[in-house]
Amino acid sequence: MNPVNTQSSGNAMQEGKGFSSSIFNAAVIVAALGYFVDIYDLVLFSIVRVPSLKGLGVAGGQLMSDGLFLINMQMFGMLVGGVFWGILGDKKGRLSILFGSIITYSLANIANGFVTSIEMYAALRFIAGIGLAGELGAGITLVVEVMPKEIRGYGTMIVAGVGVSGAVLAYYVAEMFDWRNAYFIGGGLGLALLVLRIGVYESGMFSNIKDEKTNRGDFFSLFTDRKRFVRYIRCVLVGAPLWVVVGILVTFSPEFAVAMGVSEVVSGGRAIMFCYVGITLGDFFTGYLSQRLQSRKKVLFTFLVFDSLCIAAYFLIGKVFAMPTANTVYFAALMLGLSSGYWAIFVTVAAEQFGTNLRATVATTAPNFVRGSLVPMTWLFRMFTPGLGLIGAGVAVSALAMVIAFICLWGLEETFGKELNYLETI
Repeated sequence: MNPVNTQSSGNAMQEGKGFSSSIFNAAVIVAALGYFVDIYDLVLFSIVRVPSLKGLGVAGGQLMSDGLFLINMQMFGMLVGGVFWGILGDKKGRLSILFGSIITYSLANIANGFVTSIEMYAALRFIAGIGLAGELGAGITLVVEVMPKEIRGYGTMIVAGVGVSGAVLAYYVAEMFDWRNAYFIGGGLGLALLVLRIGVYESGMFSNIKDEKTNRGDFFSLFTDRKRFVRYIRCVLVGAPLWVVVGILVTFSPEFAVAMGVSEVVSGGRAIMFCYVGITLGDFFTGYLSQRLQSRKKVLFTFLVFDSLCIAAYFLIGKVFAMPTANTVYFAALMLGLSSGYWAIFVTVAAEQFGTNLRATVATTAPNFVRGSLVPMTWLFRMFTPGLGLIGAGVAVSALAMVIAFICLWGLEETFGKELNYLETI
């Protein structure tokens, strides 16, 4: 790692500015609103899965299999987009991602309102996934680079906490409007955000190295050095349980509810809404707690334990309650979201692990590889289901994700208060 002889933007912010003005700056506000719209569009398919597929003539068991296919196409798009936007962010700047990604996913989601076949739906979810991949990583990278190191956890807390509440809006929009109109509204919100982005300035850390002959955005360098590769893989896999919870346990809660003996019909969209209310609360709480404890790792460990307990409770609903109701499932979804609400800390840690010339690449690819891990997890889930049943398969993939996360957390560096104004030696 090579130090860079520049003054960080965060230090400049501390001079003559108060605590709240340092936190509620333009970069934080715009990144939070951008992620809000990003999450709206990201989870909208999970919310409108059943009505949209029925509108295309899908019925019965195909609702789950086609739903898995479409969500996997979205996740494949996010894997591709994560690499593309991450490299672009380190080569051309953080703002290039913010503009490019939002245009891509906004137009794709507007087009989703016009789909007439599963094939067309799949292609557009793939393109939308590419666009959705850039928003969070770019926003977090920009925020951690412009804020004072002592309080940057509050900034990323606001970005993630405000952002994930976009799922709540997605639920209510889907309840009030036809699923096609819900896609139109999401795309329109994204395009409207472009106006706000005009007033945001590039990160000072990046601006100071962009004209230097520095190897920036070299994605493959994450795999050519053993220590760097291990550091990167730990950053990615510590977040694996997050998307098992959202992408499998909550998205397919209607099917799990039947297996649990719930007599009432469970709405997948409503379960996702409650889950994201919990994630929003969790993101604010974990961000605040990491600042108070001055530790990222302690908070991650605490919430991984909490998440393990909530997942276990979810699968025991049918055994603990004689007559479980839909509200029981919704409360379980809320608790699953709350215990999984370490997304803000997870992405912050990923951004803080690497130097300025690789930071956007890591911060953008890591969360998208976590989302992309849903693809093999859903494959395992489907493979386990015939032999273990729906509940047993869910337990198996959840336990696997948790074990991996604990192992990866053990070797992660503590990054609270770490100086970020340096370069990776490539």
